[in-house]
Amino acid sequence: MRVAFLGLGIMGRPMAANLAKAGHEVTVWNRSPGKDVEGARTAATPAEAAQGAEVVWMCVSDTQAVENVLFGENGVENSLTPGMTIVDSSTIAPSATVKFAERVRDRGVHYVDAPITGSKVAAEGGTLIFMIGGEEAAIEGLKPLFAAMGKKICRMGDTGKGHAAKLAMNLQIALIYEGFAEGLTLAAKLGVDAADLISLINATMVRSGVVEYKAPFVLKRDFTPNFPLRLMHKDIRLALDAAKEARVKLPGLETVEEIYDLAMEEGQQDLDYAATLTLLEKWAGVEVKSAT
Repeated sequence: MRVAFLGLGIMGRPMAANLAKAGHEVTVWNRSPGKDVEGARTAATPAEAAQGAEVVWMCVSDTQAVENVLFGENGVENSLTPGMTIVDSSTIAPSATVKFAERVRDRGVHYVDAPITGSKVAAEGGTLIFMIGGEEAAIEGLKPLFAAMGKKICRMGDTGKGHAAKLAMNLQIALIYEGFAEGLTLAAKLGVDAADLISLINATMVRSGVVEYKAPFVLKRDFTPNFPLRLMHKDIRLALDAAKEARVKLPGLETVEEIYDLAMEEGQQDLDYAATLTLLEKWAGVEVKSAT
């Protein structure tokens, strides 16, 4: 298939690379130059990348970035043709997704929201999970592309429902990790070895995929960004905004947002979101570590 892939960040670049490796004809664009993809052609603008494409796939930072890529100067809108499909693997406001979809449908273009869950490792290995909103017929036509980048697709409903599910997922990840980090900090202050506590957690109903994935990085004090804190902070705010629109109260997430606000003030925005642990350690006057 002829694919324009827009956005070559931590997740987007390996996703585009996997499409090229699978034999698709890929043209890439990134806001900051210098991020080429082997086997793909590089375009100067989103409009240029989208020319002649069957599918335009986006993976950019936020709602404003998606709007700019689609409808800004030299945006995709200038290259839309009937029958084209736009896919958005960014994490943005569900209500904005619905508006963007309505705007391009007037041009005979399909719109699918397909945010992802996984990690940088999953993006590189082609084992992402996609949560999808959109028409079943459009999704069916995209299956070869999903297969090149991921291991599972979950249709959540009509357009916008993929992004709604993504916000609900990241809400839980943020809360689960915060509980894990607070548990580690309290245990450290009370003299319990971190590795021993993690072993106990993983043997009980407290275990989770979040803990299993993050624990090795925490023990190594490795806060290299697999998912930057600034992006989790953005997703927390998106979830709170969506909750406000839907008249839903999220008191736990409101508290976690305060921690992320402080982490951003501490200059941790480009570290992994697991770095919020260091704030708890600072306040407690202790460092989470293992004797082994």
